[in-house]
Amino acid sequence: MQIFSLILLIAVGLFFGGRFYMQRRRREALLNSSLSPDHCKILRARVPVYAKLPEALRGRLEGLINRFLDEVKFYGGEGLAVTDEMRVTIAAQACLLIVNKPNRWFSSLRTIMVYPAAFKSKLTGVKDHVHSEHETVRSGESWAKGPVILAWDHAAYGAFVIDDGQNVVMHEFAHQLDEQTGQTDGSPLLDADQSASRWARVFQSAYAQLQSDIRAGASNVLDAYGATNPAEFFAVATEVFFERAQELRAQDPDLYAELAQYYRLDPVDWD
Repeated sequence: MQIFSLILLIAVGLFFGGRFYMQRRRREALLNSSLSPDHCKILRARVPVYAKLPEALRGRLEGLINRFLDEVKFYGGEGLAVTDEMRVTIAAQACLLIVNKPNRWFSSLRTIMVYPAAFKSKLTGVKDHVHSEHETVRSGESWAKGPVILAWDHAAYGAFVIDDGQNVVMHEFAHQLDEQTGQTDGSPLLDADQSASRWARVFQSAYAQLQSDIRAGASNVLDAYGATNPAEFFAVATEVFFERAQELRAQDPDLYAELAQYYRLDPVDWD
């Protein structure tokens, strides 16, 4: 009986070990492969930042997109038929956030729901021991350890217009990165060479400045939605970092530097 149990244990170990090995080999092959000509054509037409990237980053982005399309399932809401154009356009924007971060992946993400346009979402809350529920219209949502939900018209617009600081896909996938610490609070998982205390100090200062500017009616390159809470601030700052890099660096060099170190990128160089 003991011999049978040992043989069974070895067989199970070999099965799962072999499966893990094959998955790793497949993943490496995807990451090292170029996009198909049809997918590249979609990027050139739909995602103009693709052409601005340095060649090395462009190659990494293509590999990441291949892996993303292989591992993440897309579903259409309200009868929408999800096309390759939608999948590639969304995947490119999401993967741009981690194009220079080989130690990061959207590991808890399995599905993306795509609606034709802005969709209704129910919000619940508790205040003074009173439960409330109301509907709101959204262009995107990100659930911790769950799906990302996107409005295709907003996702397509955000991909094509790359200088307005508004990108719903980057916003929601910044939330995905943020929640990898176990909390979505504007403090994502930092790399070993980053200082958590400096990150907190810089972001708290910039967050307070945005709130102050809103109260005073003063201009700020960051959208007012970033003043909602620290998690939204990080997501909004991410959008602006990628799309209005020069303006963000001029307004708040410290905030720009923290984001540049986190993403391992300097989008100012892409202009």
